[in-house]
Amino acid sequence: SPPRYGVFEKTKMAIERKEGLDRFTHGYKDFGVMMEDGRVRCMEWIPNARAVYLKGEFNNWNLIPYHEVGFGKWELFIPANRDGSCPVEHCSELKIVIETKDNQTIERISPWAKYVVQCDHNQGFKWKFWNPPSSQKFQITHTRPRKPDRLRIYEAHIGIASESCEISTYRYFTSNILPRIRDQGYNSLLLMAVVEHSYYPSWGYQVTNYISASSRYGTPEEFKELVDTAHGMGIYVMLDVMHGEASKNVLDGLNMFDGTNTCYFADGPQGFNNQHDTRVFDYKKWETLRFLMSQLRYYVNEFRVDGFRFNGLSTMIFHEPSKYGWSFSQTRDYQHYFGRQMRTEGLAYLMLMNDMLHNFYPNLITIAEDVQGMPALSRPVREGGLGFDYILCKDATNLFNEMRDEEWDMHFIRQMLEENRHAEKKIMFTENHEQNEVGRMTLSRKLIGDSPMSESQQMTPQLDRGLSLYKMSRLFTHAFAGQGFLNFIGNEFGHPHWVELPSSSNNDNYQFARRQFHLADNQQMRYKYLNRFDRAVNKTEERFGWLKSNQAVVTRTHEGDKVMVFERAGLIFVFNFHPTKSYPDYKIPVRQCGRYDKSNILYKILLDTDDNCFGGHSRNQANVEFHSKNEHFENSPNSMMIYLPSRSGLVLAQSNLVDGY
Repeated sequence: SPPRYGVFEKTKMAIERKEGLDRFTHGYKDFGVMMEDGRVRCMEWIPNARAVYLKGEFNNWNLIPYHEVGFGKWELFIPANRDGSCPVEHCSELKIVIETKDNQTIERISPWAKYVVQCDHNQGFKWKFWNPPSSQKFQITHTRPRKPDRLRIYEAHIGIASESCEISTYRYFTSNILPRIRDQGYNSLLLMAVVEHSYYPSWGYQVTNYISASSRYGTPEEFKELVDTAHGMGIYVMLDVMHGEASKNVLDGLNMFDGTNTCYFADGPQGFNNQHDTRVFDYKKWETLRFLMSQLRYYVNEFRVDGFRFNGLSTMIFHEPSKYGWSFSQTRDYQHYFGRQMRTEGLAYLMLMNDMLHNFYPNLITIAEDVQGMPALSRPVREGGLGFDYILCKDATNLFNEMRDEEWDMHFIRQMLEENRHAEKKIMFTENHEQNEVGRMTLSRKLIGDSPMSESQQMTPQLDRGLSLYKMSRLFTHAFAGQGFLNFIGNEFGHPHWVELPSSSNNDNYQFARRQFHLADNQQMRYKYLNRFDRAVNKTEERFGWLKSNQAVVTRTHEGDKVMVFERAGLIFVFNFHPTKSYPDYKIPVRQCGRYDKSNILYKILLDTDDNCFGGHSRNQANVEFHSKNEHFENSPNSMMIYLPSRSGLVLAQSNLVDGY
């Protein structure tokens, strides 16, 4: 067995033998400050402590000592009030006071704190004891949706979801955005920046409080309501998590929790990611493993989250991520991924985490951030893989964002997409949140720019080109290579602006930290066309299921014509990327043979990027029929003549499947 698999097996067996994996990964039930039958029970792991105390508003900030129970763990029981009520009031402030072995006295927030609040924007947190009365607890009303067999993901950030210049809320998202996601045909929601972080502009990647759902947007009960409402709409809910690195904050984060540089983190230079100014976890430590895996189970059990996307994997996989994780292009030279540059303990942790989650929750999905071609990311642990269900793949992003369409090489596109490892499931996207960050050019901005989007203004050549390519690129990415498709909030209608979260560098400006959904709803604006097309693509995939079918088969690639044709899920996808040439009688291959008693099959247009309801010119008639013939062409048994307009994409289906659709 590879060393990583051996470390995984050894770690898993040790946990099972000493505590049991189920108990071990329910750390949030044993650690932190909890109410039990009226009394309060407290437990912390503080290996560098010689004394530990709890203080808070509940006792006028007087110190109550913990007692040591071994292995760096400290325990405290506070009896119930005489009337049986909890001695610590709901939402009252708490602090842990630690006397360290080197005679420091420090104050900290428990790593297991379930609710922390920020008094001032981007400042430190205060720990609030979360124990609402029954009347304030949200009551679950919906069952979880079934695990999707393919993913149409809506990636969103709660804070930017409203049109107002403010941080949006869980309740606003529940009432206003969830219905949009459902109506657009997305079956999955991926929420960013829910796990608590003190620095808002970090997009949630500098986590301070791993067990706390961010209070910026509301309370834990309101987040539960969001997830439950999504479930009622049939939407599968996933969260972003960071298990590779954490915020360097000391007073309200994990860093130096016990007064040392180690505790949950690696010692020495390996404990720091200087590029991100963050701390790096030590996966050899028992309590680090408990803490990280328990965080996942907390969100699954308490908030009923359905899955996770793991970011920052390069830090977990490579000893020097800046050298290996971000500079290698995808390659078949596998020596890059097997050698001393790999973090064996980090790899073993990912295997252990995925193995645990999939054993306890068979319907749960884990997604890996694309790590430059790392092999076996999404193969089962039993095969020696890391165990993720999907990889987030950036190939299409690089294609559509880095060169003009006139420069796109049809054969290169085909080769790039066909060379993907087909045995590993991928989620494709034309752009995600990274392309929407300030300083980057969104696809909408690149293609459409400042073109007039009002229907009262004349269509310009730049706008006509931009709308066409925006639709074509999204359809192509959606249909060709992946088993999932991801859209970032607002991009479904070509949101005109990037995202710039408020910070000191922009004087806390919220102008670009919001999504202007009225642009899609305004029938006098051309954004409606992109919004309609996005919905049509999702609804068409929902019916025909190309994301769950086999890899697309390319039947024709012609560089001179700028045409690519492929088949998937019984449909024919035809793309003409030529900026000016339309082809009145263009011959394309057809692999489908149809019934044996027919010499030809009738095809109709199922989806047309050039349809006027999507802002196109409707150069093909709506109900036009194309006849396939039993004439061999391009290694296919049949062929068909179609009208193929310039800069357009067609989805063709057998006419009996289109009628009534």
